[in-house]
Amino acid sequence: MSNSLGVRGYHFIEFYVGSAKMWTYWLAKAFSMNITAYSGPEKGVKDRVSYLLTKNNMKFLITSAVKPSNFDVLSFVNKHGDGVKRWSLEVESVTDAYNFAIKNGGIPTRRPKKIEDDFGYVEEAAIKLYDDAEIVFFNNDNYGGNFRPGFGEPVLKINIDTIDTGLDKVDHIVGNVRENEMDLWVNYLNKTLGLETFLEFGVGDISTKYSALLSKVVRSKDKIIRNPVNEPYEGLKKSQIEEYIDEYTGSGIQHIAITTDNIIETIKNMRLNGIEFLTTPPDTYYEMLKEKGWEITEDIDELKKYGILCDLEGEGYLLQLFTKPIGDRPTFFFEIIQRRKGAEGFGQGNFQALFESIERDQILRGNFDKE
Repeated sequence: MSNSLGVRGYHFIEFYVGSAKMWTYWLAKAFSMNITAYSGPEKGVKDRVSYLLTKNNMKFLITSAVKPSNFDVLSFVNKHGDGVKRWSLEVESVTDAYNFAIKNGGIPTRRPKKIEDDFGYVEEAAIKLYDDAEIVFFNNDNYGGNFRPGFGEPVLKINIDTIDTGLDKVDHIVGNVRENEMDLWVNYLNKTLGLETFLEFGVGDISTKYSALLSKVVRSKDKIIRNPVNEPYEGLKKSQIEEYIDEYTGSGIQHIAITTDNIIETIKNMRLNGIEFLTTPPDTYYEMLKEKGWEITEDIDELKKYGILCDLEGEGYLLQLFTKPIGDRPTFFFEIIQRRKGAEGFGQGNFQALFESIERDQILRGNFDKE
């Protein structure tokens, strides 16, 4: 085992949404993902449909209800809107990982279970996370079928005109929680998953003239799992975390960061595929970037052209850009990130530019003033 739970990395992330077919089409188009597996009425599952989309080392499972009796999916979507229900960890042993988590305070939602069909079996278990979310322990070493039992070849066969985005894998998953919940969930993640607190951002570290937040980042000792947790902090206006909690109706998963080896090409192609990103920083941001004289491979004028942010991190640097919220509610979004020369941070130097961009969108939505 390379860490306390024998975690190999993030496996799949499951979204509960109003229309899985529409989300699947959108991800296949905008992210140039492949529709690789399907579960639904045609496969004997009568109350829901699920599409598995993959790209390189990334797996998204998109699920929606097709029967009023599916209270699990419908209640989530009704309360939160489209969002992340669970993220999974591929582990060496589901039973060992689950037992470790429960022994250290994990709240069980599904005990270890072997799910079988003619192609073999997968093992799964899950513990609680935030309000309605879950962390799944998953192992399919003994399965030769399509993803897991109940899934087969996709029934949605459509020609999608898309440009390759070069997206690779999940870098980190960010949670937004209520005031005074951050330490609770940081301690929970550290104890149940054998993680450690890597970074802490206190009062004044992440703020603008109007809004602020507190944040801690937990990670596995081998750095393959990274999970920031944010909570709101008092400011003159409503912060992005307060807006999220109000619109999402509770604590939950705010965004997923996805890596790429060429962020300029990725952002260019994602824009051509129809993705909307946050407002480009002012010209002064890039003028100051040039004045700093950092040794970066990319042309700063190209970064400016596509609105990409850059920050020095130890011996390396990172490049990042955030999409606008994906659904109808201003809640979940994606981050695109490229780490250069071993950069391990999260772009603290970009926080003010990022927050000011989010605040401009909050003003347009009428969600910036405190009620």
